[in-house]
Amino acid sequence: MNTSRTHCTPRFSLDYVELAESVSRVSKTKRTRVFASAACLLCLALAVSPAWAEEVPDCEDGQTEPCKTSTEPENRPAANLAGPEQVENRLYIDSNQVTPLFPSDFARGYFNWKEQVKKDKVVDFGGDYSLAYLKASDSPGDDEAFGGMYRFYGSWEATGDGKGNSGALIWKIEHRHAYGGYIPAGSLGFEIGYTGMFLPPFSDQGTRLTNLYWRQRIKGGNLVFIGGFVDPTDYLDVYMLASPWTGYFNLAFSTGSASIPLPNEGLGLALGGYLNDNLYMIGGFADSNSDPAHPGDGFDTFFNDHEYFTHFEIGWNSTRETAFLNNVHLSLWHADERKAAATPNGWGANLSWSRSINSHWITFVRAGYAKDGGSLLEKSLVGGVAYQTVPGGNQLGVAANWGTPNESTWGPGLKNQKTLEVFY
Repeated sequence: MNTSRTHCTPRFSLDYVELAESVSRVSKTKRTRVFASAACLLCLALAVSPAWAEEVPDCEDGQTEPCKTSTEPENRPAANLAGPEQVENRLYIDSNQVTPLFPSDFARGYFNWKEQVKKDKVVDFGGDYSLAYLKASDSPGDDEAFGGMYRFYGSWEATGDGKGNSGALIWKIEHRHAYGGYIPAGSLGFEIGYTGMFLPPFSDQGTRLTNLYWRQRIKGGNLVFIGGFVDPTDYLDVYMLASPWTGYFNLAFSTGSASIPLPNEGLGLALGGYLNDNLYMIGGFADSNSDPAHPGDGFDTFFNDHEYFTHFEIGWNSTRETAFLNNVHLSLWHADERKAAATPNGWGANLSWSRSINSHWITFVRAGYAKDGGSLLEKSLVGGVAYQTVPGGNQLGVAANWGTPNESTWGPGLKNQKTLEVFY
């Protein structure tokens, strides 16, 4: 039987960035080399997952029929086209058997109660607390960042016919904060003169509404619609190592490869589905001016400003059950001009390829191009590999990025920059 377990996973990441020219407003220092970090993300979570899905046997004692695997769940729709941090995916991953750092039955009663609530009330929920400390060897501004985040998320499956068609209310509420006089981890990149971000979710926004939307599956789960307060990174340019909780810290190795001007979570719509067993399409749009810390203002910006981020993606998965593990996709986007932010309109394209080898290795190559729009990078090329000994076990990841800063965002004259990240 799959058993949820509480465990604490310390993660260490080393980022080496070579900056052709500092973009910091504090200093115009050229050719700054920064060793950003000895960075540590300590997840004190109710459950922490492996970075990608694997086939983990799920057998009853004395069972004579072939065991099911975690890639063949009874209640998991085949058409789930979202990333690992989408609420339903995070809950599903957390419910699976994992390899804890400190095995313990301390919270077994809590998880048994939570599972009973899910069965009786069709309400599933979870939460976690994470903290991050980053240190740069040299910086024209602040050289340390320290902060944390609490997340509470869940789903209420209000309708369903047992045939893949269902409707659910999805929510996620967070509190993001820095400690003492430190800046949050998401701000350190700009302080050291780097055209990029480490751990973008870690800010000092305080309480924020990250998700509150309706998810509807129709056509036997082959077509999925969502509408409400959405996070476009849940379903745009997804690959299995994009989550900073289980994969790479640097935005260059996450959604968009730092070449997409990702909007804040806010009002939006999206539609996705499979054209056949492997080929899928996703499209949607979202408010470019949303502030999740003040979600009520989002109705004004969405309906009055009319400044939207739109996207379209076509991709191929080797199987639906292991979506984005063996995957290739092309993502196209357009960002409207944002007048108050003095950001020009723009467009771009991103290409991603990833493949799993022998259930231990995952390799990936990703590229992005942006024409204006306010993105961090105009051109971005990423390659990397990750390894785990057993499903849910320790992971080692290595990735490199070459990028060209976007002139419409930073001004002319900045040269290319190189980034290397290693995490364990």
